[in-house]
Amino acid sequence: MTRVAVLEKDRCINGTGCDYICGHVCPVNRAGKDCIVLDEVTNKPVISEELCIGCNICVIKCPVDCIYIENLVQELNENPVHRFGENAFRFYRLPTIRNGEVVGLIGRNGIGKSTILKIISGQLVPNLGDYNSKGSYDSVINFFKGKELQQLFSSLKDKRIKVSYKPQNITDIPKAAKGSVGALLKKADERKKLSEVSELLGIGKILDRELSHLSGGELQRVAIAAASLKDADLYAFDEPTSYLDVRERLNASKVLRGLAESGKAVVLIEHDLAVLDYLSDYVHLLYGKKSVYGIVSKPKSVRNGINEFLEGFVKDENVRFRGTELKFEVKPSTDFRKKKVIASYPELKKSFKGFSLEADAGDLREAEVLGIMGPNAIGKTTFVKMIAGAEKPDSGKVDFSMQVSYKPQYLKPEEGLTVGDFIDSQDLDLSVFKNEVDRRLAITGLENHLLSELSGGELQKIAVGVALSRTNCGMVLLDEPTAFVDVEDRLNMADAIRSVTDAKKKICMVVDHDILFQDYVSDRLMVFSGEPSVKGFAGAAMSMHDGMNSFLKSVGISFRRDPESGRPRANKLHSQLDQEQKKRGEYYYLVD
Repeated sequence: MTRVAVLEKDRCINGTGCDYICGHVCPVNRAGKDCIVLDEVTNKPVISEELCIGCNICVIKCPVDCIYIENLVQELNENPVHRFGENAFRFYRLPTIRNGEVVGLIGRNGIGKSTILKIISGQLVPNLGDYNSKGSYDSVINFFKGKELQQLFSSLKDKRIKVSYKPQNITDIPKAAKGSVGALLKKADERKKLSEVSELLGIGKILDRELSHLSGGELQRVAIAAASLKDADLYAFDEPTSYLDVRERLNASKVLRGLAESGKAVVLIEHDLAVLDYLSDYVHLLYGKKSVYGIVSKPKSVRNGINEFLEGFVKDENVRFRGTELKFEVKPSTDFRKKKVIASYPELKKSFKGFSLEADAGDLREAEVLGIMGPNAIGKTTFVKMIAGAEKPDSGKVDFSMQVSYKPQYLKPEEGLTVGDFIDSQDLDLSVFKNEVDRRLAITGLENHLLSELSGGELQKIAVGVALSRTNCGMVLLDEPTAFVDVEDRLNMADAIRSVTDAKKKICMVVDHDILFQDYVSDRLMVFSGEPSVKGFAGAAMSMHDGMNSFLKSVGISFRRDPESGRPRANKLHSQLDQEQKKRGEYYYLVD
């Protein structure tokens, strides 16, 4: 059995807040062998994977939870493609890259996806598990001899292939590049398609804008444009739809598909399953243990790959990597009229310089999740802030008898505060937190981590968990809760929202662009329309069927349901099914 031992050295407090507890409690050490020893230079523990018996006593006793001992889900008769160091993360295999096709990577955060993109794009030479040596392309080419990847690495070595890479963290772009959007894109425009790409991505109006003045969604579209305008052989996109609304995601997909249709190879990481399904020709699953190890599956058809990921079982490798299946329930649209009205709000109006919002009056019902969808810059956040009492409307008065718990769109973690301290400082209903939230989102597993050191997805989970668990709150407002959250945790989060809403008969409003997430969690839907950044209008809440039909018609995309998993699947644009559904006015959903 191959055993993996990982120790997060940056979080280990040996010598400052811990007296080598892991080494003292290790039964192998106590038997006289050196399973856990202290490094003479760093004074941090080093764990022998050969001597470790997998008892997990050190894992349990570690005061800051920085040790992981895991058995690989299967015996791998191969070296890892890359390993970051002794007692550090490693992953096995790489995806297949083909000209003229889009390959999607699906898996949890912290499983190696972004590192794989850096290897494929030539930014990192894999060390094949030998972390004491610098990676060599000659060794890598020999490792993949006889496989499709051999040609890729031979081309990278000889610089016969050009790669264009769109990074995950787009907020660093203004730090690395100064000046206007137009200047950046003109410099990148090797394919002479600036006008076409700008129009498709809707960035024509911001070409004169300074990069430092862009919103997250604008930065993302500029990053996609810059990467796609380069004349490359291989294009790599790391989470290209973060910050984008549904229409923008569809337009970005058209840009990426256009690259593949011109004969280029495209590889992307994407957590929005609807986009991944719509865009990819085939997918690879990444499974394993977050921050410990990752394994890349063989290539799979898009439908089978996504369904196997939801099922938690890789069929051709006979590997179960998750104990529970993530399944969409195929159910009739909820008859919201049977639910008791417990609150209402009047017509609301709010104006800012250059933008105005009008919202129809609406009612709010017991044990109901109300989904909110619409373009960016159309007033969704302003509406939620008015409902929460954080923004005063110009016309209409919001006055609820219940307490409101609000999770804002943007989160700012407090410096120097651990997750555990933050949770303790909140007025929470502990039974709700433990029984409904924590068992789904595993928040207490992060209790010794500093808030400022968390990933965006981890911070989001904590903020949502706290908002759902606040004592005596009758209404929960969540603004973009899935931002930076991986596929698995998105559905776990939806389960937590549904469970708390139903068990405690709360009202929950959820603003989000992920169609699958909204389908999974919502009872009714509010659709925002208008002209982004100019004027927005919020209609009254509708049934999911009517709301989704209205919203998808405005976007120009239709969906069907997968008969195996029940998940919504986007129809290919202008396909026979797409045309048939649109003709009938049924954009939401038919079964395959």
